[in-house]
Order: sequence, then structure tokens, then C-alpha cells
Amino acid sequence: MTAGRAFRHGMVIGKFYPPHAGHHHLIDTAAGACERVTVVVAAATVETVPLALRAAWLREAHPQPHVEIVPVVDDVEIDYGSPDVWAAHVAIFRDGLALGHGLGVRPPAVDAVFSSEPYGPELARRMSAVHVPVDPPRDRFPVSGTRVREDPAGCWQWLSPPVRGYLARRVVVAGAESSGTTTLARALAAHYAARGGVWAATRWVPEYGRTYCEEKLAVARRDDPSLWIGDLPWSTEEFTLIAERHLALEEAAARSGSPLLVCDTDALATSLWHERYLGSLSPEVERLHERAPHHLWILTDVAGVPFEQDGWRDGEKIRDAMAQRFRDELDRRDLPHLVVSGPHERRLATAVDAIDELLARGWEFGEPLRPAD
Repeated sequence: MTAGRAFRHGMVIGKFYPPHAGHHHLIDTAAGACERVTVVVAAATVETVPLALRAAWLREAHPQPHVEIVPVVDDVEIDYGSPDVWAAHVAIFRDGLALGHGLGVRPPAVDAVFSSEPYGPELARRMSAVHVPVDPPRDRFPVSGTRVREDPAGCWQWLSPPVRGYLARRVVVAGAESSGTTTLARALAAHYAARGGVWAATRWVPEYGRTYCEEKLAVARRDDPSLWIGDLPWSTEEFTLIAERHLALEEAAARSGSPLLVCDTDALATSLWHERYLGSLSPEVERLHERAPHHLWILTDVAGVPFEQDGWRDGEKIRDAMAQRFRDELDRRDLPHLVVSGPHERRLATAVDAIDELLARGWEFGEPLRPAD
């Protein structure tokens, strides 16, 4: 027995749907008291947060070498009064313990079950283990999976960075060159940050493609100061790199921000610019677009907005055509979007109304299995 640790093998069971600070406290408590801890993530197929993702989040939050995260599917009904139902659940948990220790390796017996749930003592008895209650009244972390699913924004402080990144509502501001996308993206982030509370951390993600183009043009002009952006050669690999790096910036910002993230452009826009320069949409960039969890697109109209050439833009002659291309593609893909036009104040107000409507709809989670009435 390791000095300072009371148990050889502890077990934690939960849905972690999604994980929150109370879950992390539970696991850390077990890790401090046991030589080895197995965390069984038991998910039902009716639930909508992927099991593998929940397990990955827990592995990121609990990298201790003696903590093993094991995902299992548990579609057995919940009936705490039925011995047969109890036996079915325990069999699944034991299968998880076996998987967590490798094929052909018999897992060590569980001698402690850590839980904050009312079923904890009975589960421990059926595992022939001691029950260790951990903050059953939830005084230290007044949060539950049910509360998080009902109101993620209200529980934001109890969520770890990867869970925040997954749940953040991502709004894309997109449009043709010199149509006010960056101005609007900045203003939206500032508007929501000014609301204070959890919204104070609202961030916006600058367009990485602009940074890349500026750097590329600056390097080219070392040899020929007369060059402009239209003179430079482009490759599919560059557009893929731009989309990958922009998405990485989004992920980092979503993890550390509020329940809302404003994105100045996205991979869809990058694919359209790939089409502009190379003649077709990019399958590689398209895959990145499909991977990105965006929820609303705000398209900035070019009407009434003077074109400003800052040295790297493609040119006013194609602005109207690109603006129409954005509209056509958003329509074709049936993506939720709106077009904002007129002076900046009207654009901002229209965009805020649409985002408020998005946030008011809340988050949708598949209802987990519950005990029968």
C-alpha cells in the first residue's frame, strides 16, 4: 500500500453528461486516496454528447498515470429497486473494469467506490467495496449534469475548457472583401462582453487568412516591391493551412471564452477563396468546414460600403460577384444565416437580435435514461 493512500483500487461511475467541476472533484478525491482509480464513463445511446468525447475530456482533465478512464455503453433501464437491473448494470461496469486493464489481464478487485449519488452505498455493496461519499449535498460545487444540460451558460464557471469549447455557440461573420466583416466581428464581441458576468469573456477570432496573406506579400516584396496580392501564386496546401490554423485559433478561443464566440470568417469562406484562385472548392478545406461546429452565419452586404484597398485585397471588380457567391453557397447548403446591410449601427443591431435568438433557443441534449416513476 502506498503511503498516504488508503485504498488499492478505487472506482468512480458516472455519465459525465457532460463533465463538470463536481465530477472532477470526485475523481481527484479518489485519485488522492487510491493507488489506482478506474473511472467508468457509462453512456446510453439516447444521449447526444459522444461517449468517446466525454472520455477524452476526462483524460485531458485527469492525466494522473494511476487514473484510467474507461468508456462503456449502458442502455439498461434504471430501476434501483430491481435486483436484476442492478445485476445488469454491475456486469457492464465489471466489463469496463476488465477492458481498462487490458485483454487477458484480470483487474484488481475494487475496494472503494467513490460517489456523491444516493445509489453509491448499494453500488459499493454489490462491488464488495467500501463506499466513500464525496460531497453528497453538492456544497462545494453546486452543480449537476442535469443543471448543466438545462442551462450551460448559467453553469459556465463549473465547466472545463474542452467542454466550454464544445458548447460555445460559434457565430461566423463573413463576406466579400472590404464589406465590414472585421468591424462587425469586433463590435459584436464588445457588445456581449459589456453585458458582464459570464459574457465578459466573449471573444472574437481574427481572420487568419489575412495574416497569412500579409506575411506572404511582405516576403515576396523583398525581391519585388511592385508586387501585389494578385501577382502571387497559390496552392491548395496553403488554403488548407489557413483553414487549419484559423480553426485552431477558434478552438483555443472557445475554450477560454464565454458561451459565445464570434469568428471573423471560417473554412467555408476559405474554400470559396480557393475556388476564386484555383477554380474549384477544396475537398480538404471542405472537410475542415464540416468539422467546425458553427451555428450561425452573418453575411455583410457590400451595398453602400466604399471599397478600401489596403494593399492585399484582391480588388473591387470581383467584390459583388464574391458577395453573391457567399449568399448562393450558404443557401445551397441550407446553413442558418442572415444578411446585414445599411450603416454599421443597423448591422450591429440586426446581428445582435439574431444572436440573442440563437442563445435563447438554448442547447439541445438527448434526454438520458431515468428511473421509472
